[in-house]
Amino acid sequence: MADERCVKVSLEGPVAVLSMEFAPHNLLGPDLMAGLRAGLAEAGGCGARAVLLKSGLRHFSAGADTSLFFGAAQGAEGLSVSPLAFLRELESFPLPIVVAIQGVCIGGGLELALACDFILAARSAKLGSIEVTIGINPLMGAIQRQVQRAGIARAKEMSMLGRRYDAETLERWNIINRVVDDEKLDAAAMAVALELANGPTLAHSITKQIAHLAAAHGVEAADEAMAQLQLPLWQSEDLRIGLESLQKNGPGLAVFKGR
Repeated sequence: MADERCVKVSLEGPVAVLSMEFAPHNLLGPDLMAGLRAGLAEAGGCGARAVLLKSGLRHFSAGADTSLFFGAAQGAEGLSVSPLAFLRELESFPLPIVVAIQGVCIGGGLELALACDFILAARSAKLGSIEVTIGINPLMGAIQRQVQRAGIARAKEMSMLGRRYDAETLERWNIINRVVDDEKLDAAAMAVALELANGPTLAHSITKQIAHLAAAHGVEAADEAMAQLQLPLWQSEDLRIGLESLQKNGPGLAVFKGR
């Protein structure tokens, strides 16, 4: 697979691995966003059924490229790319995205992680929304996504105090999914990605849509849209495989094809 300047892309079985290598600190700006977009496009076109996003450097990401701040100060026309639109692309990406965080993950780096589906962090990782230290709020939706995950009190604490937190604290707050020992991070993240990749791909995509709809508009809106969103499932090969396996072998033994 291709080797982008900022993001190296490889295929490990059904998992597309996107490794950010934008030295020195994976600052999230136009270059890294373009690399990630290219990596996701490649993942979607090569038959991958899940994505693992990680860093090939010491830290996951030390925040946003300062060009985003200066561009935002000039208004929308000052930005070559909308950071919020970019993160919404990640949220709506049809494949599950697992994030493995090591080292520092702050500012825009944390916002990048929050736009993905599963976050695993090394025990020594430090995470936080530190934008207040330069006099601004998070620009890419961290506040509202922290409200969704941890509630308004924790979201205000994170963005108004601008502290860095240990991974175990943010696991308790439901900001991240799981903390693992540093030396086990790669294997644990790949295990989750493989489990997702070997599952029913279409069902996962629809689950993402329903979950985001419920988070944004409430349970009633999700209830009303659910049947329409699930229509493609009834014609899927994976459903046929799942039902046949249930009848012959019992639950949990289906081998899905991702179709």
